[in-house]
Amino acid sequence: MADTTALYALRFPDGSVSLYIDEQYAQDQGIDPFRLVRVEIPRELFVSGSVQDIREYVALQLEQHQPHTGTA
Repeated sequence: MADTTALYALRFPDGSVSLYIDEQYAQDQGIDPFRLVRVEIPRELFVSGSVQDIREYVALQLEQHQPHTGTA
């Protein structure tokens, strides 16, 4: 059994995150699959965490891996 489970995420400008189980489901919901980011969720979190826990984990992962832009 894998140590992680992949979800696909879309982060909005306000920082909120939508999660999708796969690219096809996201596309069925009207989301451009090229905007999705694949995030590996630790198995323990996926199994026992709440949806909110997973959203927060994904948001943190996206924040850490996106280039920061703006003025300093």
